[in-house]
Amino acid sequence: MRILHVYKDYHPVIGGIENHIRMLAREQARRGHQVTVLVTSLTCRTEVGEMEGVRVVKAARLAHVASTPLSLAFFIQMGRLPADVAHLHFPYPPGEVANLLFGKGRPTVITYHSDVVRQKLILFFYRPLLMKALAYADRIIATSPYYIESSPFLRSFREKCVVIPLGVEIERFAQADEGEVEAIRRRYGAPLLLFVGKLRYYKGIPYLLEAMRTLERTSELDARLVIVGSGPMEDAWRKMAQEMGLEGRVFFTGQVEDEVLPAFYHACDLFVLPASHRSEAFGTVQVEAMAAGKPVVSTEVGTGTSWVNRHGETGLVVPARDPHALAEAIKTLLEDETLRREMGARARQHARQFSLGKMVDRVLRLYEEILSAIG
Repeated sequence: MRILHVYKDYHPVIGGIENHIRMLAREQARRGHQVTVLVTSLTCRTEVGEMEGVRVVKAARLAHVASTPLSLAFFIQMGRLPADVAHLHFPYPPGEVANLLFGKGRPTVITYHSDVVRQKLILFFYRPLLMKALAYADRIIATSPYYIESSPFLRSFREKCVVIPLGVEIERFAQADEGEVEAIRRRYGAPLLLFVGKLRYYKGIPYLLEAMRTLERTSELDARLVIVGSGPMEDAWRKMAQEMGLEGRVFFTGQVEDEVLPAFYHACDLFVLPASHRSEAFGTVQVEAMAAGKPVVSTEVGTGTSWVNRHGETGLVVPARDPHALAEAIKTLLEDETLRREMGARARQHARQFSLGKMVDRVLRLYEEILSAIG
């Protein structure tokens, strides 16, 4: 099968959607399919190469407006590249436009990763195109049932939506080098909280920092927080932590090597995902932490995050943008080792349903159903 994935960025650009596409495309190629990924280049030149058995076409970029790279070459490539199935990853408006213009007669799948949340002006003009793109698609993949019901756009297309959760390399996170784990514990201290992710506005780090200050003032817990990742808010949040007097308790590592990441999960006592907006649609980092046997404290933003983390079973879910509730949930788990271990064990079991292999199976089966239906 000839499969074409369409989005704005790809590895080595780091992000949840980019990582998802890379893993999905790589595994599809390993199963014998001809897989191409079409994205925009970081430069003004079109680049064509191969990575992990996947053909990667990076179309020359002209400009970058409101988180959206613009490329004329992208449209040209969309019309040239052959495919039995086009798999678009939303949100990326030029991708939907290019498919509507050049994808006539080609079966189309859209993975709806997230609503457009922050760019209200863009959404005002984009809404008609979005609705047309969703109507044109043969099937729409939602990453959780919660998102179908909470998205004002997906609700109108329930009949063509199918839930396929994002997949994680469970085995990679289920174990870690003990020496690396102990080194992390010695470096940062304990009890240890962990956050992993791109440092964007919707990650809710300011509320977690405030929760750390609350814990310092209201409990005897000498908790430490390690924030793994980089992004546009990193400098501002580093400064915020300093101004709040959290030096020695909150540590920003920047981006770490993939090989070391499992050790961070195994070194922590619990994982925290304090998302503040529904741009956080799923939270694969929760699954990575669960695969390591760690309970999760997350927030309710009306998306799949609280479908992944089951309140009272695999961790605790608290209201978004509520530092006091975050602090109380963290305190509850840190003070009760038995509860922490029980939730961690259930989390490890729960993580298995989000394996990469299961996700790839479901996506390929969906392609085959679409192709069979059209003869």
